[in-house]
Amino acid sequence: MSDAASEIARLSAALAAQTARAQAAETELAQARALASCTDAMIQELKLEIAKLRRDKYGISSERRTRLIDQLELQLEELEAAATEDALAAEHAADKANAVRVFTRRKPVRKPFPDHLPRERVVVEAPAACTCCGSDRIVKMGEDVTETLEVIPRQWKVIQTVREKFSQPPAPFHAIPRGWAGPQLIAMIAFDKYGQHQPLNRQSERIAREGIDLSLSTLADLIGHTCVALTPIHALIARHVLDAGRLHGDDTTVPLLARGGAKTARLWTYVRDDRPWDGGAPPAALFHFSTDRRKEHPTRHLAEWRGVLQSDVYGGYNDLYLADRSPGPVRSALCWSHARRKFFELADIKAIARKGKKVAKEISPIALDAVTRIDAIFAAECDITGLSDAARREARQQWVAPMVNDLHDWMQAERARMSKHNPVAKAINYMLEGTGRWEAFTAFLDDGRLCLTNNAAERALRGIALGRKSWLFAGSERGGDRAAFMYTLIVTAKMNDIDPQAWMADVLARLPEMPVSRLPELLPWNWKATMELKRIAA
Repeated sequence: MSDAASEIARLSAALAAQTARAQAAETELAQARALASCTDAMIQELKLEIAKLRRDKYGISSERRTRLIDQLELQLEELEAAATEDALAAEHAADKANAVRVFTRRKPVRKPFPDHLPRERVVVEAPAACTCCGSDRIVKMGEDVTETLEVIPRQWKVIQTVREKFSQPPAPFHAIPRGWAGPQLIAMIAFDKYGQHQPLNRQSERIAREGIDLSLSTLADLIGHTCVALTPIHALIARHVLDAGRLHGDDTTVPLLARGGAKTARLWTYVRDDRPWDGGAPPAALFHFSTDRRKEHPTRHLAEWRGVLQSDVYGGYNDLYLADRSPGPVRSALCWSHARRKFFELADIKAIARKGKKVAKEISPIALDAVTRIDAIFAAECDITGLSDAARREARQQWVAPMVNDLHDWMQAERARMSKHNPVAKAINYMLEGTGRWEAFTAFLDDGRLCLTNNAAERALRGIALGRKSWLFAGSERGGDRAAFMYTLIVTAKMNDIDPQAWMADVLARLPEMPVSRLPELLPWNWKATMELKRIAA
């Protein structure tokens, strides 16, 4: 019996030792996984940082770097999540085995919560007596405060305006005539439709799930009232844009629902952005809608305007450049990003490989050389962003003009040795062929106000390109006009770094009682300044 008992004790000890070794191995494995995951995330974060620094140094228009940054951000998101899971698993394994935590993950740096957020104090009730000796002679020595960020779901309420029947006071103004919707609700619906690309039918379904019955037609009626109410602000923004001496112009496709199916319409934008040359004027964008891309549209949009138009090589602007045009000819300044893209498409090895073509035959060393030369010009331009127009012109004449002249001579020499059907020759002709083409590409050298690219207009159109998959098409020509109207307001607000929904809500609340002479106070840049002063005063 004693032999059997001793054998059981020996086996139990051996099993306990084996279990301890297994737990230790499990803890070490979990910590190793956590360390590997954290290292991968850190490497990916550093790659992303390097890619962004290179983009800032050589220009934001590099297609390859843009794709790389998008890919790195997606990968970093997944790796950070995996690193968090593995770190928690390592902590759990260490606690289970009563082992020392060899690995502690470097947590992401979190900025303090903004001061303007309201604070709700939840005080944990203190004990009435000491938990050790039971004495009630305890003294408060301070407090430990842990802040947790929380969000409260949006709430619906009905505001009753009561006027007692004595001497009848006037009814308060509403954001829209005989309005039933408050300015916050109106701004939310409008911004969700045009800023978040949520069609009204989806909004109606979502609101219904929250217990409010607002039909599609009711919401559409509200949008119509909103456009009417905000017309004075839109007019002021349009005037501000067309007062500029230099504009960026561009357009993008918009599917338009028409009889027999969808057709391709256009949204045009004209952007005033003087920040690159420290012009002082607030940035703004003006949008227009058309059912096609005929040249009559930009001619009508800019009928009373003259100045320098930065754009791509689109023949629809040609009537603006006529010498006998009234009120005078518009000067053309063409976009180097578009020109660079012609060469880049012939030098992008990965893109050619994705098309299933033989890279050795398709890749062009001449196109690659052109991209390198143009990138050097972009790099020089990055150093003068934000300087005055005079300083920019002086720097360009000293540093950029020689590189541009060398590029011109090099392209002419290379084109002379090529067939006119060579894709690289066509890319060169994009810059050199045509009356005044090269002069329009080099106009920025003599005018410090001009930019090297038309990226400002492309950025203004970016939200529309992202939204096409959500709203599918414009329902009518009037619907396209309303979209252009709202994009003018929303994009201008974003360009001035303010929340478009908050701005529109405040404008709708104040507009009915605002004298015409004070309407400029509601423009995004003036509104932003007023809000900053109020925040400082508070």
